[in-house]
Amino acid sequence: MKKRISIFVRRHLAINKRLARLPRNCKAPLRGPRPPMSLHYAVWSFISATLGILAICEVTTLVGHPLLIGSFGASAVLLFGATDSPLAQPRNLVGGHLVSATVAVLVVALFGSSPLTMAIGVGLAIFVMNMTHTTHPPGGATALIGVQGAVGPSFILMPVLAGALILLVTAIFTNNVVYHRSYPKHWL
Repeated sequence: MKKRISIFVRRHLAINKRLARLPRNCKAPLRGPRPPMSLHYAVWSFISATLGILAICEVTTLVGHPLLIGSFGASAVLLFGATDSPLAQPRNLVGGHLVSATVAVLVVALFGSSPLTMAIGVGLAIFVMNMTHTTHPPGGATALIGVQGAVGPSFILMPVLAGALILLVTAIFTNNVVYHRSYPKHWL
């Protein structure tokens, strides 16, 4: 019993020390370094993202099943506006969305859809993406969308996998037809 109290006291003191350092740790320069942005890069990001989202919409019309979810807009930012980011690479794009969709399906199946399960779904998706090296920030939105919509297993394939693959194909094409881009930097 005495040992448990000692551990509790040490943890409490450690937390207090971290909280005391919080204001100091939040101090940062007002402005950080920003690499220059060229007009042609920004214009091509606009064109590429537009084509990527339109491609999903066109395939939706062809197959008669909605494939567009909000998290694909965030994926487009990474794929077409930050192509060099490790978070934009194919493993992260496809893996992050699939992991997050799977987490959403499991959370809904086990616990249903509620504010608590939505929060758990997002947190668990981040945990699993981190553990599988597939971190893709829009994956958190995929998990949230899935739990909020109380989705079933079909969510994993349509719209998530189908939409992610359409974006990937579009990114491979649009990021390699111009001289100032190359994608992907690595596949796995």
